[in-house]
Amino acid sequence: MNLLNRYLFGQFIRYFLTVNMAFVSIWLLIDFFEKGDDFSNAGKPLSMSLTYFALTIPSIMDQLGPVFILLAGVITLGILNHSNELTALKAGGLPLKIIIRPIIVGGLLITGLYLAAAQWVLPITVSATNHIWYQELKGKVPLGIIRNDRYYYRGAEGFYSFAWPDPKHYVFNNFSYSTWDKEYNLNELITAKYAFWHARQHRWELHRGQVQLQQLDHSYKIDDFRLKQFTFNETPADFLVPVNKAAEYSLTDLFWETERARTPDEKQTVWTSFLGRISFLLLGMPLLLLGLPILLYSYQKWGRDLSVAIPVSCGLAFLAWGLWGALQSLSIAGYIAPWLAASALHALFILTGVYLLKKNDR
Repeated sequence: MNLLNRYLFGQFIRYFLTVNMAFVSIWLLIDFFEKGDDFSNAGKPLSMSLTYFALTIPSIMDQLGPVFILLAGVITLGILNHSNELTALKAGGLPLKIIIRPIIVGGLLITGLYLAAAQWVLPITVSATNHIWYQELKGKVPLGIIRNDRYYYRGAEGFYSFAWPDPKHYVFNNFSYSTWDKEYNLNELITAKYAFWHARQHRWELHRGQVQLQQLDHSYKIDDFRLKQFTFNETPADFLVPVNKAAEYSLTDLFWETERARTPDEKQTVWTSFLGRISFLLLGMPLLLLGLPILLYSYQKWGRDLSVAIPVSCGLAFLAWGLWGALQSLSIAGYIAPWLAASALHALFILTGVYLLKKNDR
């Protein structure tokens, strides 16, 4: 690596760390004001709150990673242009693609670190923060486990088992509830094709099911029903599944979920989650390739001032977030293929960025 490459690479890493620390500090400050009272009101020690906020740092960096890469590259090239160093390098015969090469290499290196963190660091830190927030602070303990997209929970008196396609809606497929006597003999088994929870009426409604009830002679009375209401001790609110539970999965965990999926809808969802996770981690590079020429064009039109380039870059990042989220939603709904949702935005930004860079280099 020659002197110029070392200089530009060092500048990129320095600005990346500066942007990183600035955004993470602001995020932590806001998060502290929102959640700090929860720890104090619960009577938890200061060490627990400090541990919680420290463990959220990898998650913050993961969520803002593409923006950090974009801003680091924009600031590096912007400072180079502002100090006339970029003009001098071009006058010396260096093409733009050679000048920005250390920036691209730096972005690729940091992207690789984000992929490694998603595999080995985030599953540990997110699991720890979920444990502190949901169990230590809120006092809610998950009642069971998830295996092959099926939930198993132990309630106060019985056991629940069901498929829960969408945790945002209280609709449960292949629902079953069982109770057992002291000798571990089945006392009661209630099964249903579908189960609905009506919050306003505070009742369960089961469809197309069956009730098996143990008699005194240890035989079972079986009753079929098309629709029946039940009152169980537990409600869906007791079936705690953190909203960001999927964030505890490593990349390999998400991949193995695709192997366990059985129905087409499940495969569509898990493949969207897996490919979407990777595409988000890789989003920084397309943003960088598009952000660099936009920076140069903004300098040509509005002058050498980062006060224009940085807001434009942030606007580009928010646009990318919105488009990425829309593509993921369309994929989950089944309108487009998961691979298309994961790659369309990247292909568009990379092709546009390369075209603009070549046009600017003429």
